[in-house]
Amino acid sequence: MDEESRTVTERLRGEAGASREYEELVATCDPDELAEVLVSPGRPLWARELAAFRLGVAGDRRAFESLVLLLNHRDAPRCAAAAYALARLGDPRTARAAAALATNELRVAYALHPVRLLTELRAPESAPALITTLRRRLAPHDPYGKIALACVEGLGALGDARARPVLTEACGHPRLAAAAAAALARLPE
Repeated sequence: MDEESRTVTERLRGEAGASREYEELVATCDPDELAEVLVSPGRPLWARELAAFRLGVAGDRRAFESLVLLLNHRDAPRCAAAAYALARLGDPRTARAAAALATNELRVAYALHPVRLLTELRAPESAPALITTLRRRLAPHDPYGKIALACVEGLGALGDARARPVLTEACGHPRLAAAAAAALARLPE
């Protein structure tokens, strides 16, 4: 078990308490049993998250919808776990879903993990979504500095020349100036 999986299972163990169901979900090697958790009514959130995470890391696309919902959750640890699993899932819908979440102004407070996921995926949707999200974050008094910084860093990592104008504009923002200059240096001429 890798470090991220260990972190997720320990966090969910705390939510589940001394639950027999938790121990069974952690122990099972049957993907159908895990998938059943995702569609069974009345299952607790921790059980759905554990099942979706395990299926996603294993590359089972039945976890896609649940992981996308968790990627947009208000709890950052759930978002981080979903992003980790989605990056390993290998579903071609992932980048499009992450781009939709990253650019949704009604849910911008939860865009950090979709932005980071787009950077990791390096998909065709990644740079346009990060450019759009960053451009909106450059408005005066925008309260989402962490998301803006993640976009700047992501655009630098992607090295997409289409980001040059928005990164140049970001250089004029004190909180982003150093990161934007570094990102610009990584872009091709």
